[in-house]
Amino acid sequence: MRPGSRWGVLGQRNFRLLWTGETASGLGNGLTTVALPLVAVLVLQASSFAVGLLAAAVWLPWLVVGLPAGAWVDRLRKRPVMITCNCVSAVAYTSVPVAAWLDLLTLAQLFVVALVCGVASVFFNTAIHAYVPVVLSGRDLVDGNAKLQVSEAGTRVLGRGVAGFVAQLCGAVTGLLIDAATFVVSTVCLLGLRVREATPVAPAQRPNLAKEIGVGLRFVAHDPYMRSMASYGATVNLALMGYQAVQVVFLVRTVGVSTGAIGVLVMAASLGGTLGALLAAPLSRRWGTARAFLVMQVLSCPFALLLPLATPGAGLLLFGGGAFMLGVGIAVGNVIVGSFRQGYCPPEILGRVASTVMAINQGTISIGSVLGGLLSAEIGIRPTMWVMASLLAPCWLILYLGPMRRVRDLPQAYAPEPSMAASAD
Repeated sequence: MRPGSRWGVLGQRNFRLLWTGETASGLGNGLTTVALPLVAVLVLQASSFAVGLLAAAVWLPWLVVGLPAGAWVDRLRKRPVMITCNCVSAVAYTSVPVAAWLDLLTLAQLFVVALVCGVASVFFNTAIHAYVPVVLSGRDLVDGNAKLQVSEAGTRVLGRGVAGFVAQLCGAVTGLLIDAATFVVSTVCLLGLRVREATPVAPAQRPNLAKEIGVGLRFVAHDPYMRSMASYGATVNLALMGYQAVQVVFLVRTVGVSTGAIGVLVMAASLGGTLGALLAAPLSRRWGTARAFLVMQVLSCPFALLLPLATPGAGLLLFGGGAFMLGVGIAVGNVIVGSFRQGYCPPEILGRVASTVMAINQGTISIGSVLGGLLSAEIGIRPTMWVMASLLAPCWLILYLGPMRRVRDLPQAYAPEPSMAASAD
C-alpha cells in the first residue's frame, strides 16, 4: 500500500481500472446466477434435473480445458486474453433475450450459452489471477485481493437481489441483457490499463503442453499447503453447488417463495461474502493468515445445516442466516488463499498452478451440480439439500488435518526441497 494513500491500492490508477471492470462484471455475474435458472424454470418450465445440468454446464469447461488453459495463458499476454473472453461472453448472453423476444429460445440454447461462457470464464479467471501481480507489487496483493473480493461479493449482493425484481417487473431474460452490458464495461476498463507485461517465452522455447501441465499438477500435488487447500476447495465446491443447483427450485416449488424474495434470499451469501472480504485482512493481521483461514472455516461450515430447514415465513431466516455465514467463511478463505498463491508460487508457473487449482475446485462444481440434479429427481429436493449440507458442515476437517493447524502464518515464498526442484524442471 502506498504510504499516505487513503484508499490503499485504489489510489493506483491501473488497479482502479481493473477493480472497476471486475466490479461491473461481478454485478452481471450476480444477476446471471439467479436469472439463468429463472429463465429455465419460468420461461421454459425446465425440471429440477435440467436446472441442475444447466448449472453444471457453466462449470464443466473447468474439467475439460481447465488444465491446458493455464499452460496456454502462460504463453500469452494476459490482457488480450481477458478482453477476448469478455467480448465472447457479451455476445453469448445477448443472444438469450434476443431469441426470447423472437420466440425462438430453447433449453438447448441455454446450454450452449452456459458452455461458451463457461469456457470464457476459465480463460478469464486464469488470466486475471496471473495478471493481478503484474498490476500490483507483492506487498499490495492482500489489499488488492481483499478489495476485489469485497467488490465481487458486494456486487453479487446487488446483482442477486436485483435479479428477482427485474424478473418480476421486466421478465427473467432481461437480467442476462444487463449482464452482457457489464462485460462491455469491463472491456473498456481493461483497454484503459497502462501496464507493461513481460514478454512471454516463445512457444518454440517451451516444452510440450503435457509437460507444462505436469509442472502445475506436480506443484499442487507435492506441496502440503497447496494440496490441503485444493482438497478443501474441491469438497466445499462439490457440496455448495450440490445445493445451489437446486436452491431456486427448492425456494420456488418446495418453500413457495416469490421471485422477488428469491433474489433477497440468494444474495444473503454475498452479503456474508462482503463482510468476510472486509474481515480477511484484519483477521490475518490479528490471528495470522493460517489461523484466520482455519478458524473461520471451523466457525462457518456448520451453518450449512440451517439451509434445508427453511420454511415459509420466519423459517426463511434459517436459509438466509445459513447462507450468510457460509459466505463469510468462504470469502475470508478466498482472500487469504488467493493472496497466498500469488506470492507463494514462482511467477513463471503461476498461470499453470492457478489453473490446476481452479480446474480441481471448479471442476467439482459441475459434478456437484449434476449430483444435485440427480439426487433431487431420485430422493426429492429437500432431502438433497440435507445431503449436501451434511457434506459441507464438516469440511473444515480437511484443513485441520493438514499443515495449517501447526503454524500461525502461511509461508510467503516457496522453498522447494531438492527432489521437488528437480521434478519441476
